[in-house]
Amino acid sequence: MRIAGLFLVALTCAFAQAPKLKLWSLQSVTKPVVPAGARNPIDAFLSVERKAKGLHTNGPADKLTLLRRVSFDVTGLPPTPSEQDAFLADESADAYEKVVDRLLSNEQHGVRWARHWLDVLRYADLDGLDGSVMPAAPGIYRWRDWMIQALNADMPYDQFVSAQILGNRYGGRPQLSVFGTRTRMEANPADQFALGFLARSALNRGDRNQDVAMNAVETISAAVLGMTVGCAKCHDHRFDPIKQSDYYAMKAIFDPLVLRRVDLATPQEIYAYSAKLEAYRQAKEPLDKAIAELTQPYYQKLYDERVAVLPPDVKEIVLKPERRRTVAEQKIADDYFPVLRIDPPKMKEIMPKDTIAKYDALLKQQGAIRRPDDLPAHWIVEEDSARKGKPAYILTSGDPARPEKDKPVKPGFPFQPAGLDFRDGLREGFVSWLTDKENPLFARVAVNRIWQWHFGEGLQKTPSDFGLLGGRPSHPQLLDYLAAEFVEHNFSMRWLHKSILTSDAYRMSSKPDAANSKIDPANTYLWRFRLQRLEAEPLWDAVLSSAGDLDMTVGGKSFRLVNPDRKQSIFLPKEGTFEAKTNRRAAYITRGFIPSTEVMANFLQSFDVDDGRTPCPVRTQTITAPQALFAMNDELVERASTKLAARVASEPDLAMAARREFREVIGRPPSPAELDRALSFLGNDSTKLKDLAWLLYNLDEFLFVK
Repeated sequence: MRIAGLFLVALTCAFAQAPKLKLWSLQSVTKPVVPAGARNPIDAFLSVERKAKGLHTNGPADKLTLLRRVSFDVTGLPPTPSEQDAFLADESADAYEKVVDRLLSNEQHGVRWARHWLDVLRYADLDGLDGSVMPAAPGIYRWRDWMIQALNADMPYDQFVSAQILGNRYGGRPQLSVFGTRTRMEANPADQFALGFLARSALNRGDRNQDVAMNAVETISAAVLGMTVGCAKCHDHRFDPIKQSDYYAMKAIFDPLVLRRVDLATPQEIYAYSAKLEAYRQAKEPLDKAIAELTQPYYQKLYDERVAVLPPDVKEIVLKPERRRTVAEQKIADDYFPVLRIDPPKMKEIMPKDTIAKYDALLKQQGAIRRPDDLPAHWIVEEDSARKGKPAYILTSGDPARPEKDKPVKPGFPFQPAGLDFRDGLREGFVSWLTDKENPLFARVAVNRIWQWHFGEGLQKTPSDFGLLGGRPSHPQLLDYLAAEFVEHNFSMRWLHKSILTSDAYRMSSKPDAANSKIDPANTYLWRFRLQRLEAEPLWDAVLSSAGDLDMTVGGKSFRLVNPDRKQSIFLPKEGTFEAKTNRRAAYITRGFIPSTEVMANFLQSFDVDDGRTPCPVRTQTITAPQALFAMNDELVERASTKLAARVASEPDLAMAARREFREVIGRPPSPAELDRALSFLGNDSTKLKDLAWLLYNLDEFLFVK
């Protein structure tokens, strides 16, 4: 039976279980007829709805406003003065289309749009508990690099998703050769980096809490299917036809996965590293021994005091040798580790002054001995044959150590077609259904996300919830038309981008209209382009770019804006994990969460960037005092103002210099009145060009895209 037919059977079964739920999102995608009267089908569908509501549309935005909008949208960067001049000078009918093509083919496009997808897929450079940071941290940036390259190459969306679940975007059944043997198509070596998506979830090498499997269920279902399967972790879904057994059946698909480190070094690099590591150990060993001997009495005193106040049953477990503990006892001991941990500052509180001096001297010597940078490596996941054969159970408590053995589940997933087998592998079977052209959720959810990232709001307002509580799309026929066309165009995201960007709806002015606002105050029917605040990343990039100080190298490690103190550093990966340069694009700023360590820069938090612990389908867009204080006082703006003033100082006169600053910062020349005020402010004093730049960075027009 074909997948399409199986899928319809599955939907019928799902509705039989919940007869009152006829979710629109689970109905087959039927390509509607395009209404007449518009060049772009998008505008044709939107026009029908507007006319029905009595709305009229805004006219097109002026050329420089449109150029700034599409530049930030597609590459996350402002248009340069030379790009502004070129667009203004091009009076051909396809001038704008040429701009769109240029931007979509720019390698910075992948940097901008990878950040969107990484929000949804939970990218983080650091994640974990104190003393247990995700093993994938040192090489996780390679997943981001893979995604940037995939988007720049216009990898079809079905392959884009498949690679991040399978690591081999070809997938499919083994092919029979002319010699009678069955072999798979050769994997793309680069696709191993896509498995950072799954490896990122493990917070320790053994993945004791089965974070890989649970996060796979919840992230894939929300990000790719637009269904809140995670709600069924503890009970049957209250609103959608998803049972608790569906959650754990889907989890069983990913249960066999274990972490594996893939070394990327050459044999020569490995030999050289071994020699350096041995020299490091020999230099450090005597200092470690001296520190241990010096601190042992104070450590033991504090440790004994903390053990003494534990409950008797816990105390007995803690004092028992680790090898004699049961699995349950070991978990209790691990849970109490933060209580029993003795940090160096606590020991120093009870040390005599002369001992503290010796201790500090030893620590200084120890800190001067640098461990060699780790060899390049990347963490992936692979199936463990022993784990693959183990039975899976429902975990109502969510604790893998407490399975409900009277409730076994077999690998599967919500809406699974009857008769679908997993002969080619658990993930392979799931992905073949997930990315199938007949799956009504797959294309709809992707199209809606991309629409949302262009317009600020999706046709379906809840991009990760296509269930009952998510409501219905504002333009269902348009959504289905684009979903059908997306499939017909081989899931080309670049095709979808261009279709949206060249529509009249995208090119409209953002000016308000009193009559329209009375009818449609939320602009649901897109009679104007939504005013949008710059996100943190393009804001950072725009400041550095206008100052001529942005390093636009594509790919590589993240960089930190937070410098942890010595106490916090013990919870972080070794030196060499992060890039030293801080003038790179903000897509490379470190993000994540560790309880006792500051990971996220205040700048990112102020401008509503999530830390990657949960999927972020829609960025919050707040307007707050800390944002204004950043623009007024942050060193980034101060340095940029100085550098921009130096850049424009070579202009023939102050008027030309002022015009240049306007064009660099807000993407347009000043009006005559604005120029008069700027020149009055400068007062024929070129040193005030820095102050004028600062004023421009603090304008609403810099922060918002019209």
